[in-house]
Amino acid sequence: MHMCCSNCGLYPMKSLHSKGVDVKGFWFNPNIHPLAEYRERLDSLEKLRRLWGFEVEYIDHYGLDGFLKTIGDPDDNRCLRCYAMRLDKTAETARKMGLNGFTTSLLVSPYQNFGAIAEIGREMGEKHSIPFYLEDFRVGYKESIPLSRELGLYRQKYCGCVFSEAERRAKKR
Repeated sequence: MHMCCSNCGLYPMKSLHSKGVDVKGFWFNPNIHPLAEYRERLDSLEKLRRLWGFEVEYIDHYGLDGFLKTIGDPDDNRCLRCYAMRLDKTAETARKMGLNGFTTSLLVSPYQNFGAIAEIGREMGEKHSIPFYLEDFRVGYKESIPLSRELGLYRQKYCGCVFSEAERRAKKR
């Protein structure tokens, strides 16, 4: 499961485990900015990994330059290109590891484009010949908030990219 952060992974992991699915986490988030935010989220995922005892494959690369090149014009569907970048790498990695499928914790957030993530996930699954597991994890979003507080996980205030950070700051003014 691609994990954008520890908080978004909580409910999907619980849901998948309840169905008997063994979950291996995958960290690949070159979109997260600034570096301090990237480190906070990575450290929080590592804390959750230790607390819950699951495996995580890490591609630990703060990739702002590559992210900006991939996104191009930030006003032209940047989120879709960001989803595609991360799900492409997730599907590729899951296939190389010989796993049965892949999914993403992005599917838990009511702030993300569920339909686009689902479509891109299916496309990347076809591209890499590995099934994309689609579940509407949004039903458990609110349940994960108190759990993340109980576990002492870092709670971010924006999706992670430089553009969403700027939008958040502009709204505060």
